[in-house]
Amino acid sequence: MFQNTKCECGHQNHVGTVLCEYCGKPLGEESLSEEPLEMRYDGVARRSQKANPSWIDRIWNFFSSVKIAVYLIVITLLGSTLGTIYPQESTFLSGDPTTYYEVNYGLPGKIYYALGLSRTYESWWFITLLVMIGTSLVICSLDRVLPLYRALNKQSIRKHLTFLKRQRVVFTRDIPGDPEEFVEKLGEQLKRKGYRVNRDGTALLAEKGRFSRWGPYINHIGLILFLLAVLARSIPGWYMDSYVTLPEGEAVEIKDTNYYIKNEKFTVQYYTDDELPDELKGTLRAKLYETKAVLYECTAYCGDLTREPELKEVHRHDIIVNDPLSYKGLHAYQFDFDETPKLKAVKPVLVDKQTGESYGPFELSMTNPEISYQVGPYTLELRDQFMEFAIGENGKPTTLSREPNAPAFFFLIKGPGLPKEGESYLYFPREIDKVRFSQDQINRDIADRFEIKVGSMENVVLSGATTFLNIRVDTAIPYVWVGAAISMIGLILGFYWQHRRIWLRIDDGKLTLGAHTNKNWFGMRGDVASALRKLDIVVEPKSLDNGGNKT
Repeated sequence: MFQNTKCECGHQNHVGTVLCEYCGKPLGEESLSEEPLEMRYDGVARRSQKANPSWIDRIWNFFSSVKIAVYLIVITLLGSTLGTIYPQESTFLSGDPTTYYEVNYGLPGKIYYALGLSRTYESWWFITLLVMIGTSLVICSLDRVLPLYRALNKQSIRKHLTFLKRQRVVFTRDIPGDPEEFVEKLGEQLKRKGYRVNRDGTALLAEKGRFSRWGPYINHIGLILFLLAVLARSIPGWYMDSYVTLPEGEAVEIKDTNYYIKNEKFTVQYYTDDELPDELKGTLRAKLYETKAVLYECTAYCGDLTREPELKEVHRHDIIVNDPLSYKGLHAYQFDFDETPKLKAVKPVLVDKQTGESYGPFELSMTNPEISYQVGPYTLELRDQFMEFAIGENGKPTTLSREPNAPAFFFLIKGPGLPKEGESYLYFPREIDKVRFSQDQINRDIADRFEIKVGSMENVVLSGATTFLNIRVDTAIPYVWVGAAISMIGLILGFYWQHRRIWLRIDDGKLTLGAHTNKNWFGMRGDVASALRKLDIVVEPKSLDNGGNKT
C-alpha cells in the first residue's frame, strides 16, 4: 500500500518518518497525540522500521534491537561465569585435563570437562556470542547514527508551531515592540551561555553540546575495537598464556614459538628468624628467588626429533617476581620454584635373563627421550611416555601431570629370538614405581626374558632446583587498551555534556518557544528562564515544564 509521506511544508520524507525532517510537524499517528514529542532521533526514519522487510532487513532488524543486544550481553556474562567455576585448562601447571577435573572435583568436575567448560573462553559458542555482540553494536550504531546525522546536519530554523508546543519545555507570550529586535536580544543572551545561534527573521535556533550526541557511538566504536582485539587473540602467535617447567641447567622449548629458554642458575634467599614475626619463626619463607634465564631462537632443525636444534642466543635476563624477561612481545614471569631434586635421566641396561648378558647402558631422558635406542643386537622403540603414570577409569594408562613424578616408558623391543613385530615392555625408572604398579605382572612373558634396570645411583641423573615460568604473549593488548580508551571517551562525552536546543518563532506578536535536551531538564529550563529574565520576562523554571505558562 502506498504511503504518502509528503509534509504540508512541501518536504518529501522517508517512509517511517514520525516528524517532518524539515519543519518538525508530527506525521501519521503522532499527529493525533497531544503528548510531548519523542525526540530521540528527531523522528527520522530508520532502516529497522522499513515496511515489507526482506530477509536481509529481518537480519538487520534482529541485530539493531537494543533488547536483543541486552539479551546477548546477559547470556555472554552468564556463559563467562561458567568458566570461573573450576580452573581453566590453561591455568594449572600440571595434570592431564582428561583426569584432572574428575580427580580434583569428582563427578561435577568430570561433567564440567565433558561439557567443554574447561575451555570456555576458547569455545565456539563463546566466540560466536562475542561476534554477535560485535555485529549488534555495528548494526545498532549504523541504524541510528546515520539518521541522527541526517537530522542534525541540516536543521531548519523555523519549526512548525505544533513541533514547538509539544516539546517538554514550552513558553508562549505576546511580545510588544519589534519582534526581530526581541529575537536578536534573546539570541545575544543565549550566545553568552555558550549557544550557537542561527536566525531566520523572527525565528531562532540556539544549540550547544551537539558533540555529546555522538558519545554513545564513540563508545560503540571503542567496544567494537575491544571485541576485535579479544577475538584477535585466537590468531596463532597473537596470544599465549602457558607455563614452563625449567630444571636448572636445561633449555626447554616454549611451545608454539620458535624460542627455547634455559635456566642457567636458580638462587633463593630465605628470611632469617630475626626478620620474621614470632608466629612465623622456624618456618622457611622465601625472600627472593631468581632465575638467570637465557632466551634462544631456533635457527635450524626446529621440531626435528632426529637432530638437535641449532640455537642462537637472543636475550638474557635475571628473572625475579614482577621483573620478567621480555623480548619482542614475549614475557617470561617468575611464577614458583621447587628445590626438591627431580629425576632428570637414567642410564639403564637391557639384561637378557636367559643368558645373563647386559646391553648398554643407554641414556634415557625423562623429558626429552629418543625415539629409538640401539643396545647390542636389540632395538628399543619408544611408543609412549607417561610423566606421572596412572590407570584411568577406562582401564587404560594415562598421566596425571607433566612432571616426572612417576615416569613410565612404553618400549617395543625388537631383536634376536623375538617376533618380527617385537614385544611390548613397560619400564618404570624408579624402583618404588616398579613395585607399586607391578611392572613384571604388566609385562608378563617378556618379563621372564628381559629386564631394563639401573645398576647403581651412579647411573641416575638428578636435576637441581626447578623454576616455574609463566610465558605470556599478548599482541592484542595495545588494541584492547586503545578500544577501552575510546570507549571511555565516548562515555565521558555522553555523561558530562548535554545536547540542548532552543527554537522560537514570533507570529503576529506572539512568541512560541520550545526547547529540548537529551538529559538534565532542570538545566535546560534554567537556561531558558535566565535568558528571558535578561529581557525583563520573569518566569519560574518549573512553570516551563510540560507546556508551562502560555498566558
